[in-house]
Amino acid sequence: MEKRVMTLALNDREMQILEQLAERHGLTKVGVLRQALRAYQFLDERANQGQKLFIEDPLTKEKTELALMVA
Repeated sequence: MEKRVMTLALNDREMQILEQLAERHGLTKVGVLRQALRAYQFLDERANQGQKLFIEDPLTKEKTELALMVA
């Protein structure tokens, strides 16, 4: 599979978040971005099928629906 190069400009806060996630999960910054892209694709496909995704608090069993933020 051919790889293509792109340039990405992040503000200081976005870069800080990216660096923290990379360190926490033992990934490179590019690795975090690739996983984020796959996760977004998964959510987008499910939303397009009319499905919903929820996060459940293990203690209270309270559920919160996740929604894609589209700009």
